Amino acid sequence: MQAVDPSAVDRTSWEAAVRHLYEDAFSFVATGPRTQEDWRADVPAVMKRAVPDPRGWVGLDDTANVRSQEHPDSPFCRPSFRAEPSRPLTPTDIGERLWEIDRASAENLLLALTDGGCTLGNLKRFTESFDELQDMARTILARYGDTFTCYTNVSHIGRIGTLDFAAGTSHGWSPMTFYGEDSGLVVVSDNEVGLFWTFDDL
Repeated sequence: MQAVDPSAVDRTSWEAAVRHLYEDAFSFVATGPRTQEDWRADVPAVMKRAVPDPRGWVGLDDTANVRSQEHPDSPFCRPSFRAEPSRPLTPTDIGERLWEIDRASAENLLLALTDGGCTLGNLKRFTESFDELQDMARTILARYGDTFTCYTNVSHIGRIGTLDFAAGTSHGWSPMTFYGEDSGLVVVSDNEVGLFWTFDDL
């Protein structure tokens, strides 16, 4: 696995990679500042669009039409369960719903998030080779430096720290929105917290 040199990534290359991979998906891509030692406390502000991108780079927000002043973090929420109504996610909720994964799994997850279903089969709609698309995923991650950590709400039974996207492998997710399916990645560096989410109605 060959990572992209972070110094080679600028606004133009990063935004181009984000647009190309996610412009045809139903996605949310945003980065905010990391201000807390516990990064989970910074995630809600990004979900609420309450903080700007620290570098002024442009992400994607296909869910802007479901936001309101009353629910600025929509569609992110702790979904209703039995008699408990939905409510905003707290840092504790976020920590309970995310698991750390390695960099290789994060690269593949970014590619699987290019459409609903969270599968590498989504790449069939692209004309580029897998290697070329993987370079785009690495460009996206390179923004966050060399020492970032990655977390996801997607999981495979019996696997810890890795995701397997081989054909026929099933996965689950811990819901963090009111959509039928939501799969995402949180990238945490010393200075930034990036969110990459794709939604689908099953």
